[in-house]
Amino acid sequence: METQVFGAAAAAERPIGQSIFRGMMCRCPNCNEGKLFNRYLKVADRCDKCGEDFHHHRADDLPAYLVVTIVGHIMVGVYMGLEKMFDLGIWTHLAYLGPLTLAMTLAMLPPVKGGVVGLQWACRMHGFSGEKEALETHPELQNS
Repeated sequence: METQVFGAAAAAERPIGQSIFRGMMCRCPNCNEGKLFNRYLKVADRCDKCGEDFHHHRADDLPAYLVVTIVGHIMVGVYMGLEKMFDLGIWTHLAYLGPLTLAMTLAMLPPVKGGVVGLQWACRMHGFSGEKEALETHPELQNS
């Protein structure tokens, strides 16, 4: 039977900040060598270098919420600053704010999702602990 590690030893094995940073670089939070994503936002089933499983991650909507919050705050600041400095029409604002908002959103989604997966890995959440999750919280495991 495998012994679970708690407390300081568990934190030393998987440092949260380092794991989030590695995830944000779109690399494996375990070895920092393999790619975290197969495609734009599709997390790989496992690391191609160390074999760490990622198929059970549960990032869900958190990355999108974080990106909307970050980009929203930045774009509101940009809009208000430019409105204060220049007398621009609404169509002028829409002409540059729309594409800029879209570009920032698309650029930020993979690193933020990688950071969320890195956080889940570091905290041993959603299957990253190496043990079967409870069937009440993960009914999809019932068939496996």
